[in-house]
Amino acid sequence: MTTASTPAWLLAARAKLGTREIVGPTHNNKLIAFLNTASKWNGVIWKNDEMPWCGGFVAACLVAVGVQPVKIAARAKSWASWGSRLRPERLAPGAVLVFDRAGGGHVGFYVGEDATAYHVLGGNQSNAVTVTRIAKGRLTASRWPAGVPVIGGPVQMATTAGLKLSSNEA
Repeated sequence: MTTASTPAWLLAARAKLGTREIVGPTHNNKLIAFLNTASKWNGVIWKNDEMPWCGGFVAACLVAVGVQPVKIAARAKSWASWGSRLRPERLAPGAVLVFDRAGGGHVGFYVGEDATAYHVLGGNQSNAVTVTRIAKGRLTASRWPAGVPVIGGPVQMATTAGLKLSSNEA
């Protein structure tokens, strides 16, 4: 399920970096098909890439490697009760982070942090799979798959790597 230092679900997420929505009436059918691989848990069937899809992305990455996601995975805030709680000092790459945002929530995978923000690999971040910085004060939950040993620990980023601080991931 994991390599020596990277959880398999994080590798699955990294493989999708750069995947984007298609602006306008056409949609990214490969993205929609990937999101629907977790449709049993999502609570929705994706028919277009205009629907919020951060939770579906996290679910599809977990399902791809045999980890069961939360029920109603399409709702970002539903991830706040999934798996096991991780304290901020125990975060490790692949942890599922849940954030508040205007109009709802956001969910993605922890890849590191700097002094003020978490670096999050997630879907529907500027309409794509990207790594973005999200203020630490917006974090509402940090989770790990129940029964799976935590691999590693916090990753301190020396710089922000040119990433702007996100204020709305939709």
